[in-house]
Amino acid sequence: MNDTILVLNGPNLNLLGKRQPEIYGRETLADVEALCRETAAGFGLTVDFRQSNAEHVLIDAIHDFRVGSAGIVINAGAYTHTSVALLDALNTCEVPVIECHISNVHRREAFRHHSYISLAATAVLAGFGTHGYALAIRHLAHLRAGKPA
Repeated sequence: MNDTILVLNGPNLNLLGKRQPEIYGRETLADVEALCRETAAGFGLTVDFRQSNAEHVLIDAIHDFRVGSAGIVINAGAYTHTSVALLDALNTCEVPVIECHISNVHRREAFRHHSYISLAATAVLAGFGTHGYALAIRHLAHLRAGKPA
């Protein structure tokens, strides 16, 4: 197992800080990346941080990290609620998968209450803002240390 965590971000997260800041906050994706790198470094881990608006690019990244990595943190954006293809890719993972949402999706539109990603996730975080990414990385480090979930 290597020491790298894949942090994977789906559609429209490239607009973080600009798109609906009343829901998603003012932090940019670059801010989230810096937070993830700093958090991971505290546990002796590294981060491969990616974002794509294209479903197939997200699937390819999952394939690259599904075995041997320290885990995957995924905010699939709107694909959370629609993508069986992402679910199928995540179901091939032999590493922990943490689903992360900036907003509390359960306080939003009804269609956001269903997640295909959750069916493959080891754990789910929602509503912690961008701090949820740090919590997800901390949990992966916890699991990596052999502590119970």
